[in-house]
Amino acid sequence: MTTSKNTDMDPTAEPEEAAIAPETQPREVATIEQRAAAAGERGAAAVADAIEQGEDAEKAVGVLYLGIDLGTSRTSVSASNGQRETIASYVGYPKDAVSQKLLKKRVLFGQEALDKRLALNFFRPLEHGVLKSSEEGTPEYEDNLRAAKDLISEVIRRAKPRKDELIYAVIGVPAQVSINNKQAVLDAARESVDSVMLCSEPFSVAYGLDMLDDVLVIDIGAGTTDLCRMHGTMPEDADQITITFAGDYIDNKLAEYIRETYPEAQFSIEMIRKIKERYASVADEVDKVVVDLPVNGKPTSFDLTDGLRAACQTIVGPMVDGLSTLVSTFDPEFQDRLKNRVLLAGGGSQIKGLDLAIEREMATRLGGGKVMRCEEPMYGGAGGALKVAHDMPAEFWEKLK
Repeated sequence: MTTSKNTDMDPTAEPEEAAIAPETQPREVATIEQRAAAAGERGAAAVADAIEQGEDAEKAVGVLYLGIDLGTSRTSVSASNGQRETIASYVGYPKDAVSQKLLKKRVLFGQEALDKRLALNFFRPLEHGVLKSSEEGTPEYEDNLRAAKDLISEVIRRAKPRKDELIYAVIGVPAQVSINNKQAVLDAARESVDSVMLCSEPFSVAYGLDMLDDVLVIDIGAGTTDLCRMHGTMPEDADQITITFAGDYIDNKLAEYIRETYPEAQFSIEMIRKIKERYASVADEVDKVVVDLPVNGKPTSFDLTDGLRAACQTIVGPMVDGLSTLVSTFDPEFQDRLKNRVLLAGGGSQIKGLDLAIEREMATRLGGGKVMRCEEPMYGGAGGALKVAHDMPAEFWEKLK
């Protein structure tokens, strides 16, 4: 399969928009935001033609478009053939001959890998939304790169491409990811796709919903929370903020609470994550959260109501800090519009009462604001990335090969 080789930055872009000096700019890291401006009406026309001609016309040209949300906790894919899949971002390889005989697989993914992790060399290859340990050449980097490659290959397999199809993918990355981390993601994708572009995750959410003007997106994942203000043009660096107050941060705060309050309780971080995903809330009134955790092998009930609510609450302040920065540095005439169109997306947006908690904090610090939720938090990023992939003219994809 042809490997992906990205071209130089959009020649129409202003020099200050480049992440680094042109002479040191890696060809592979030009992002979709920098190319989308040049697509313009041609991209829209391409989409309209595809719709008019139907799915068979798209298949005739032999291209499968993919939008991939490569997440720290979960990876989702939306494909132009209608397939959608999401799996936990876990990868495992049998440790020895015994585990190989037991599992009868070279590699396991998702929940299956998690369930069998004691028999596996087990990886969660992404951290803070990018490849864990991006220092190329280290053993940890190589192990996580291998796991990320296999994870991407697996989600593409689940999208059910035909053998004769080219695969063009747009992959979501955190809003303020570094050049090196972009390169690491591209390295991981290269073996499985024919052409690939990167897209900031909150931008892809907004693009997928056609919310391109006067909206502030908060995409809450496991590793990062990404904020992006949209004002009818491609977002620049000043329009985006990435913070690490996200799902994993909540898990760690809840784990700290249990260790301090119930030192006899035994638990793993996966047990904590399941508790959070089932009961997470910052609402004023919540049902009691009583869970069983082992104590010397015996299941014992513990009340985690206050601890879980407090852990979830810890991400509200930093998110509003980011909101305040993006609102206060925006054109004064349009600040009210922006703060009254805040969109919550990503898995963390499902925390009960989070929209109201952010609104209360905004009322205190910004004089008001309105928060809404994305209807499909699991596929908002992948669906938006797929739409971006559709909107790119064919010549752009050809240049990236």
